[in-house]
Amino acid sequence: MTRQHAVIVGTGIAGPVVAMWLDRIGFRVTLVEARPSPALAEGAFLGVAPNGMNALAALGLAERVLDRGYGCHGFEFLNGRGGRIGQIDRGRDRETFGWPLTMIRRGDLHALLAEGCKERGIVPAYGRKLSSLATTGQGVRARFEGGAEVEGDLLLGCDGVRSATRALSLPAAPAPAFTGLLDFGGFVRTRDALPFPPGVNGMVFGRRSFFGAFTTPDGETWWFHNGPPNDRDLDAEGHRARLIELHRDDPDWIRRLIAATPRLLGPWRIHELRAMPRWSAGRVCLVGDAAHAMSPSAGQGASMALEDAVVLAQCLRDIDDIPRAFAAFEALRRPRVDAIFESARRNSSSKAPSRLGAWLRDRMMPLFMGIAGNAQTRSYAWRPDFERRVADDAART
Repeated sequence: MTRQHAVIVGTGIAGPVVAMWLDRIGFRVTLVEARPSPALAEGAFLGVAPNGMNALAALGLAERVLDRGYGCHGFEFLNGRGGRIGQIDRGRDRETFGWPLTMIRRGDLHALLAEGCKERGIVPAYGRKLSSLATTGQGVRARFEGGAEVEGDLLLGCDGVRSATRALSLPAAPAPAFTGLLDFGGFVRTRDALPFPPGVNGMVFGRRSFFGAFTTPDGETWWFHNGPPNDRDLDAEGHRARLIELHRDDPDWIRRLIAATPRLLGPWRIHELRAMPRWSAGRVCLVGDAAHAMSPSAGQGASMALEDAVVLAQCLRDIDDIPRAFAAFEALRRPRVDAIFESARRNSSSKAPSRLGAWLRDRMMPLFMGIAGNAQTRSYAWRPDFERRVADDAART
């Protein structure tokens, strides 16, 4: 029997993991990427939540991620004056969920996923920038700039928030919306005494911008800044000066961290993709950020893509008709994704409030910490149940 052939566009986080899951269920996989080479130096860092780690554990990759990254055992929230306004204890997550929230450099995660693909004989084709899609008799033909093409039984767009697959397959879909926040980051070693211990995510609601920092057990601090955009064309040092200025009324250790950082990373405009009317068209389906990009404020973007990969593989394994399998995948995933999307949006709205909004937030934050911690716990509790069969009627729910 001829194996079904899946063409997967994108080698960020979703693409390699989808490729590994489909290989596991017997698909032939072609993985393509627009970039000319692996993105091993892209971005700053991210957190893989316990639910995402459990999706990787089923592929034998979670332990490698934890070995390359660092477990987080809590969050501490400070206001712009440096006062502690709340905390969430995550010290028992490994005992409860099997894995902690794991902080890892994005490039290291990409490298680990590439290793996993290579071990399974999945070798990405780089420099394949998607230019057109066409339906064939029982499949999809993808063409790329330069003339290369590939045909498969189905095509999966794992190509992120600016997805070319989405633009070609669902041209009426809404464009990603700019949240009004720019993201910067950096890695630095400092002798400054920071107001939170290693292994804890420190979150500062500054007067004009939001600042987060995480110190590893070996003393390196990883930080990010979310703040308003600017209307000037700045070089790296110009951006550094502007960040320091935006935090002029915040705790001085923030400004010292920014000033001491050897290389400033960013800026990246933070977008979200809400209210997609559908995630698939015929034999083409979107996965991860291509279907449901969300603000990083919920800390679940990567983990939602990892969950997607498991559920999509189940649907393609259990439902013979590909469009119906895609419909079932969306029906099973959308309620959870939408709920976490709204949580991320609410979190983003508190990062740069008015002066009155900040005053109210600081006073209400302790009351909301229990609610936020419980919501986080619910999101962390997801585990893959790959042996469960997906019913065809899921496509009609």
